[in-house]
Amino acid sequence: MRFTGKTAVVTGAGSGIGAATARRFAGEGANVVLTGRRAEKLEAVAAGLDPTRTLVHPGDASVEAEVEALVAAAVDRFGGLDVLVANAGTFAGSTTDKTSTDDWRKVFATNLDGVFFAVRAALPHLIAAKGNIVAVASRSGLGGDWGAVAYNASKGGLVNLVRALALDNGRHGVRVNSVCPSLTITDMTGGMTDDKELMARFMDRIPLGRAAEANEVASVIAFLASDDAAFVTGVNLPVDGGVGASNGQPRFG
Repeated sequence: MRFTGKTAVVTGAGSGIGAATARRFAGEGANVVLTGRRAEKLEAVAAGLDPTRTLVHPGDASVEAEVEALVAAAVDRFGGLDVLVANAGTFAGSTTDKTSTDDWRKVFATNLDGVFFAVRAALPHLIAAKGNIVAVASRSGLGGDWGAVAYNASKGGLVNLVRALALDNGRHGVRVNSVCPSLTITDMTGGMTDDKELMARFMDRIPLGRAAEANEVASVIAFLASDDAAFVTGVNLPVDGGVGASNGQPRFG
């Protein structure tokens, strides 16, 4: 019960890593604010949580005014804010020559602008609480992938944003970290995990030989947000089954 009496906002909480994270925080005693674009998905996640410690606040992470309203609603309901989990993300897979301007801007609006908006709105409350931020970046932000130029660039920007935020806000007692998952079973990766040939190629590059489950990533997020990580900041932590250790090489030569 590491988060009893604390309040956590989780963006992109309607499915995947966000939903697993909301459940994890709630299970450890936190007040949890769930946000995302699809209210029905948020309500489905919230249905399994204690209603006295849960707030559903639909909104679009890429819209500045909606993010500011989210933070205000969280503070109004629970009296403060201790943890921001910036998880909302989107993917557009294509090479540079085939990536439209609209797709490029859409990916950056959610994956990078949305994190900036949320952090800026939450910071005064996090400073007051000596709280912390955990962003959900990606293994793709630590190294490149084929055919995902906008996603790679946005997550690479997020990785360096985490470092900059940690440097700027450590003096205020606010820690900032990220998790960098490799392939994880979520709604966003459903099309990939259904492709047996593609999955076989992925498995050859993951030493543990499988994709991550969303709750496995959520457990690392909870660790970084907890007092167990009280002296950890500015870290972009791979949750990748050993991909980094193998430098992306196949498991069997």
